[in-house]
Amino acid sequence: MTKWSQLISPVRLGLEFRHYDEPEEIRTAFQRDYDRLIFSSPFRRLQNKTQVFPLPGSIFVHNRLTHSLEVASVGRSLGNLVALGLTRMGDPTEQSILAEIGTIVSTACLAHDMGNPPFGHSGEHAISNFFSKGKGKTYLDKLTAEQQSDFTCFDGNANAFRLLTHTFNGRREGGFGLTYSTLAAVVKYPYESILAGNKHKFGFFQTEKALFYKIATILGIPQLSDHPQRFARHPLVYLVEAADDICYQVIDLEDAHKLKIIGSAETEDLLLAFFDERADKEVLSVIHTNLKIVSDRNERVGYLRAMVIGKLVKECAAIFLGNLEQILRGEATPSLLKMLEGNSGKAMKVIKELSADRIYRDPVVIQIEIAGYKILGTLLEEFTPAILDPKDPFSEKLLSIIPSQYHLQSENLYEQLQTIVDFVSGMTDLYALDLYRKITGINLPGM
Repeated sequence: MTKWSQLISPVRLGLEFRHYDEPEEIRTAFQRDYDRLIFSSPFRRLQNKTQVFPLPGSIFVHNRLTHSLEVASVGRSLGNLVALGLTRMGDPTEQSILAEIGTIVSTACLAHDMGNPPFGHSGEHAISNFFSKGKGKTYLDKLTAEQQSDFTCFDGNANAFRLLTHTFNGRREGGFGLTYSTLAAVVKYPYESILAGNKHKFGFFQTEKALFYKIATILGIPQLSDHPQRFARHPLVYLVEAADDICYQVIDLEDAHKLKIIGSAETEDLLLAFFDERADKEVLSVIHTNLKIVSDRNERVGYLRAMVIGKLVKECAAIFLGNLEQILRGEATPSLLKMLEGNSGKAMKVIKELSADRIYRDPVVIQIEIAGYKILGTLLEEFTPAILDPKDPFSEKLLSIIPSQYHLQSENLYEQLQTIVDFVSGMTDLYALDLYRKITGINLPGM
């Protein structure tokens, strides 16, 4: 069974030969990881990427940035609670490294959506569709089956790992230069695209496959015996996943309430359903006392949302510690939220079903998804031929728009296609829309 002393490593990508036996000044290696993401341009660009609903107008709803910050907050609480439990039951010599769990989980939460393209999950589908059914399909015959799958199953999770680790043109070796443990905690699906099946979920592209294998081996993450090309998850992935699941399920409901998709009384009932009249008697007493004071509908829902998240954090931490041996052995374990029992399990199931039926099918959500398909599909149709024929006069003009970090000298088709996907997936919603209008002639400068 892998030990925490191996799973939590300060070794940093691109700086593997640096010595780590001297204490860091002010910040630990893992706190530096957090700060590197917070101050980075790709992280800031998340403020103009769709979470579920169109970017805020007069009513503020979540974008990818606010979602990621809230997930990081929940992840920190989860990690700290788990660290406390592990300290009480674990090896005293590991206490100092266990204290880093909250920071590692919080940092991985910051990074978990950084690879997502514009326009929410429809952006992922638009890129996949371009290569599986659109004009991009013509390029696939010259690629291996594994390379083809990277494009036809494009996934923001794998793109996040690439964004964090890839050495883009003019950038330093190792991408963000994050620690191995933080990078491993981001990889929710530790296998390549060709093993993804119908779910289209995977953890790394072919270009980052060897790197992930290296990180997993050094951290002692086991390969699955029945699937030699699949690895177990880093244990902290379960906490990152739980923080994300908690936030998007509960907070999407809050956003839907603000947009009047779900009524106030119904929203309050859905959130109160997480609490048991007997087991949570004291908590419910406090909740009802506060609700008598607060009359603002949004404030009432916000308060209940906070109480629900607090309850779920405690329950998920307990589930993680209760399944610790299986998780450390790399045995297949459901997500922590799927193992919720009692009122929490029932209430979460109701919200998931309601979200699928009413929130994610709301007309404004569908409209932004349709727009995402059209905009990203058009951008890929224009820029892909350009990078494959760079000397064409029109191609030269298009390629001059692409930032220098995406400039590529290689004539390898797979790498050329990946460069265009890097460029398009890194756009914000607003930039993609603006560029779409300009290259199609809908908008022209000065007109």
